[in-house]
Amino acid sequence: MFLKIFCFIILILYQTNLYSKAANEKEFNQKYLSNYLSALLSFDNQKNNDALKFFENSKILIQSHDSFLQEYVFSLLLDGQVKKAIKQVKYSNTSIGGDFFEGNLLLILDSINKKKFKQAALKLKKLEKFKEDDSYKFIIYSSLKSYIDLFIYKKSDIVEQFGKLDLINMAFQNCYLNSKKTEPYFLNLINDPQSDYSRYTFFYLSNEVSNNDFATVDNFADTIDPLRSSLLISQVKKWIDEKKYKKLTQHFSCQNENDILAEFFFLISNFYSSQSRFDYSNIYLNISNYLNPKFYFNLSLVAENYQSNNNYDLAKKTFEKFDDKDEIFFWYKTKKIARIIAEEENYDASLNYILKNLEKFNNKSTKMIYDLANIYKNFKKYDEAINYYTLALKNLDKNSMAYADVLYRRGGAYERLKNYDLADKDLLNSIKIRPDEPYTLNYLAYSWLERGYKIEEAIEMLNQAYKGKEEDPYITDSVGWGYYLTGNYIEAEKYLRKAVELLPSDPVASDHYGDVLWQLNRKIQANYFWKSALNSDEADEELKIKVKEKLYNGLNNKTLLQEGLPSHRFRYLKNPRPAFLPGERPAFQFFSPLKHYARRPGQLSEHQIVTAPEKWLQLHDHL
Repeated sequence: MFLKIFCFIILILYQTNLYSKAANEKEFNQKYLSNYLSALLSFDNQKNNDALKFFENSKILIQSHDSFLQEYVFSLLLDGQVKKAIKQVKYSNTSIGGDFFEGNLLLILDSINKKKFKQAALKLKKLEKFKEDDSYKFIIYSSLKSYIDLFIYKKSDIVEQFGKLDLINMAFQNCYLNSKKTEPYFLNLINDPQSDYSRYTFFYLSNEVSNNDFATVDNFADTIDPLRSSLLISQVKKWIDEKKYKKLTQHFSCQNENDILAEFFFLISNFYSSQSRFDYSNIYLNISNYLNPKFYFNLSLVAENYQSNNNYDLAKKTFEKFDDKDEIFFWYKTKKIARIIAEEENYDASLNYILKNLEKFNNKSTKMIYDLANIYKNFKKYDEAINYYTLALKNLDKNSMAYADVLYRRGGAYERLKNYDLADKDLLNSIKIRPDEPYTLNYLAYSWLERGYKIEEAIEMLNQAYKGKEEDPYITDSVGWGYYLTGNYIEAEKYLRKAVELLPSDPVASDHYGDVLWQLNRKIQANYFWKSALNSDEADEELKIKVKEKLYNGLNNKTLLQEGLPSHRFRYLKNPRPAFLPGERPAFQFFSPLKHYARRPGQLSEHQIVTAPEKWLQLHDHL
């Protein structure tokens, strides 16, 4: 009896399994499809960590879904798993077989990494069909072809079609060949008067170190501005001053194919970042870091991209990878994490973090003192800022550009405290050292306009500044406002209209343009621009109050005769226009990431050369 019952149970279980097998298969497929869809949704919502988990749980779909491989590879690349992405493309058995741009690119780079350059050239042919998709793919394909030919035939042959990019590629290709043309190409970039290519100072000096030309390296390092240089170049100067020459060659070598391609893809990453396409920017950054993991400075852009997307945890983890032994890099990391703390907590916590880390240095560099002064100034702690600016001045040559810059910034702090005598003294002394410096001229002149002081002389200074920076929206606005204050509304309208066109998001420029339109009896248009200023995210409360008054009453005696001033002198005196200096951020954008436009003229990221590639990169007709 017991045996019969046992057999009956076994039979039922077996039949149940057979029945459920088909059901389970359906559930099985649904499960994977559900994970796949969840992965795509997470990916679109910029939650790549979640996306990657869902992709990993549905990998079986690679065999049946053509699009899965591409999406999965994208997710791997965003996560920095370039090796795994290459492996997935190489060994995929799907119908797509890696036949998408990034898939083919990975296969090419894998061949180059193994020094199989002819094999890379064959694989490049599969990439050609994608070159018409967009301008960046065309640039990548064309430049990569040129580099592969270089590796095979050991000669440089670049078809000039990409403007400055051609010059950059020529510099690296000649460096690879150890040609005598290397130095002129690099120096041509470094000394370009129109754009900042100071980054290439590192590669130039690295090559000189590899050639044991230490005298050239030392002499060049002496010309590097200790305050105004970018992060990378400041650290380079520090290494050279400490005779740590090998540090330069440890990070990069022109004779290494991977290293020079890594720099090329870093440049591509910058292009994408400048267009706020941070996903593609990070993909190519990770490809760059895969090719040259030694050059960890490039992680700064990865971190800044995370920061721009408010991925603060990932940003901090990336910043923490900077070596504490490299003083300048450590200081950069400290400032960037402080900025995140300011966003997540408050400015006091941010400042405390900075001061705590400063205690690790017995002898603080002039750069640190200078930066600390700027930080205090951004937090509107002007007295403290002035003290640190004064301390920085003691360590600088009185005739140097750096000295002029510190005077400029200290003068701005005095101006903020309404100590106009000392402000004017600093700003005028700065102009004596740099007579044609447009931002200093703009700042001083605008301050005078605000005070109704030396109006005609101020306008002359503004016109001088404008000659040096005709496309700068803030200087353009200042010139227009100067003409407005003198009652020359026709001339004022020309400049103020241009300022709005250059920077339509700026509330002050829109407000100014509204004022001049009202004076020209174009009142409907005036109200439009006042409303634009009022609705701007950058408008402060004081500006909003004044704009609301004008929207309600127009420019009548009540709005024009503020604080007893004549109408032609009216302006927002408590928060003057020249509030932010080059290289500074306002408190609400403390150490602002790359995606933000500089609030004041001259403010640039650590990745300056590509903040606006369209201005210097003369591309092929495909653009």
